[in-house]
Parts: sequence; C-alpha cells; structure tokens
Amino acid sequence: MKVLVIGSGAREHALCRSLSLDPDVTALYCAPGNAGIAEVAELHQVDALDGKAVAALAGELDAELVVVGPEAPLVAGVADAVRELGIPVFGPSKEAAQLEGSKAFAKDVMAGAGVPTARSYVCTTPEEVDEALDAFGAPYVVKDDGLAAGKGVVVTADLEAARAHANACDRVVIEEFLDGPEVSLFAVTDGETVVPLQPAQDFKRALDGDEGPNTGGMGAYSPLPWADPKLVEEVLDTVLQPTVDEMRRRGTPFSGLLYAGLAITSRGVRVIEFNARFGDPETQVVLARLKTPLAGLLLAAAKGDLADLPPLRWSEDAAVTVVIASHNYPGTPRTGDPITGLDAVATEDAPHAYVLHAGTKYDGDAVVSAGGRVLSVTATGKDLHEARDRAYTAVGRIHLDGSQHRTDIAAKAASGA
Repeated sequence: MKVLVIGSGAREHALCRSLSLDPDVTALYCAPGNAGIAEVAELHQVDALDGKAVAALAGELDAELVVVGPEAPLVAGVADAVRELGIPVFGPSKEAAQLEGSKAFAKDVMAGAGVPTARSYVCTTPEEVDEALDAFGAPYVVKDDGLAAGKGVVVTADLEAARAHANACDRVVIEEFLDGPEVSLFAVTDGETVVPLQPAQDFKRALDGDEGPNTGGMGAYSPLPWADPKLVEEVLDTVLQPTVDEMRRRGTPFSGLLYAGLAITSRGVRVIEFNARFGDPETQVVLARLKTPLAGLLLAAAKGDLADLPPLRWSEDAAVTVVIASHNYPGTPRTGDPITGLDAVATEDAPHAYVLHAGTKYDGDAVVSAGGRVLSVTATGKDLHEARDRAYTAVGRIHLDGSQHRTDIAAKAASGA
C-alpha cells in the first residue's frame, strides 16, 4: 500500500513512524513534512489547505490511502477533494469536520445525541458575553467558536481577562467549568462502527504544576492507572457511538478520527470538546502502544470496513511524551536555533526512546527550530515510572538554546498520587 500523510507536525511524524513500521506499507510520502519525517518518508511540497493540490499530488503518487493529519485542511474540505478522485482518505468531510471547526455546532450535535457536556451559551455581542459570564461565575471558560490551533480557550478567574478574550472573538462559547481530571480518548470510525483507542492524558499549561498559559500541549502519557477500567466502554456507549450515529442521522456521516476531550467530574463523564483528528501530543503516546499495524486500521475506516477488523492489540508498556518548545512559546516563538543531541538519543536511547519532530527544518545539514513546539521526546517502559525516566534522560541529551519543557509530565500518575 502506498500512503500519503498530509501535515508537518509531531502528530504526523508519529503517524509516519507507525506507518513506516507497517509491513503492508510499500511506499510512504508526507507533504509537506519536516526534518524528522524526512528520515522515514519521502517529502513533497504542497499547500495542505488546497484540496485540489493535495488530490493532484495523491494522484501523481498513485497513493492508495491519504491520511490528513491537521484540523485546518479537514475543515477546508481537503478530504472531500481527495475522495472525489476515488482515493480512500482517512479524515472527515468538510461538513463533518465542523465538529471541531465550530464549538457551537458540536454543542448542537451533543444535544441531539444526548451526550453529556457542560452547560453553555453561544454569544455574539458584548451584552450576551456579560450575561453568560455572570450566569456561570468564576472560573470562567471562554472558547473561540472557530479553529484557533489549540489556543482559543481561556480558563481564568479574572473576569476582565475572560471578557477581553470573548470580545476578541466573532462568536464565542461560554460554558460552566468542569471539575475533575481530564482524559483524551480517540476513536477510529467509518461513520457507523466505532473503534476506541487507549486513553491518554495531556498537559495543556506551559509550566510545571499546571501553571502558565494554555498551549497546544506540553506532554502526555498512557495508560491512565487511576482511571476506571470501564471508562473506555462507558465513553463508547454514552459519547462516541451516539455522536457518530447523530452525525449519520443528520446526513453528514463522520469517518476518520473522532477525539473526545473529557472531564471526569463528580457528576460523571462530561465532554469538554470534540476534535476531528488525532490530538497532539496524545497521538505520540497512543501510537507508541498500538501493536496492530496502523495502515490497515486507517484504510478500513476510509473504506467502511471497520466492522470486519479484528480487535486491536495493545502493548502492556506505558508511554510518556515530553514536548520541547521554543523560547517564548506559546507567545511568538524564536526560530532558527540549531538543535543538537538528536544523534545521541538515536545512539544511546533507541528503541525505548525516540524523538518526533514538530517545528523543525533543515538549514543546510543542520536541524533548526521552525515553530513553537519543536520536538516530542517519546519513551516506553514497563510502567510510567520507567517510561518517564527514559523520556527525561533523552530530553537531557538535546540542546536548543532558550528552549523550555515541563519537568512534571506523568509525575503524579507514575508515583501513584
């Protein structure tokens, strides 16, 4: 099978790494990719938001499966353009991707499906914003209705900060604060059958102890030793399957990767948000544990054959990812700084630890930073404690001037706290 992956981040590097290890994959391409992906896939230039260009590239490469990684191309309808050529594609249609593209649309689908979520108001005027903030009180949860690359949500006790964020958005969803730990659960679906993956937890705040601003994610781990063993089954029954069924009922079937961001509250599981693609950095740890070959799973979803797939196989090992970010992230990041130590990780820490590239590029023969989140250092081990030790040992070998990373990823879970 010839596979083309669209995207350039650590999520796409994780997908490409898993696909490169799949014996059924005879050729692997990525567009536009990055410096790390270049080691496992042939890179091609393309405007990832241009459906016609992506479809044309897939045709030129004789791709038998196209995997669309990021949300923006999905919301732009890239998967539709590829499907029109008759090429199987893993990723929802433009209409179905509105589950992520519009928070208000997602709330409407959840209401129709009877999915438990936070009470919310959709606001378009300063007056509506003030009413909603007053109704819920602090801490305030304010979400830009549209795509914002993981930075559209503000959770704050500061009324003025909440109001300022809300009024900077064209349309905003303001909702009640959900207490309790958060869980990310991915599910692969063909629009009817839903196959959940293993849950993970990510760390959104920039600094240790969940301090600092929200980011796209600073690390993740899987499995979750503290979670109810029946959690996946419960979420499948109360969230994932009802949502997929509701989307089909509306005439906009959702096939691809449905991501449920969940809060395990004192009143039970509640959905925080849906995404229409693999999440970053949770993908890095979930795929590190998946033993079932990835290409067949994604192709079955693309072709509507998931019901015929045998149950997924998982490693008993734990996995931890630590994100190394640029100076000043999540503000405007400094880029162009050389990265050293990557060879040392490959020599000293493989196969238990490895580096997935996010914001990197080649400057001559040197790998330099090219974004906010630069690298995802991922490690596996017999338990979270061992996986964590291996991840941070590898992090210690890497030098990027001015870089930052959290030192407490999976620390509480590893210690049993």
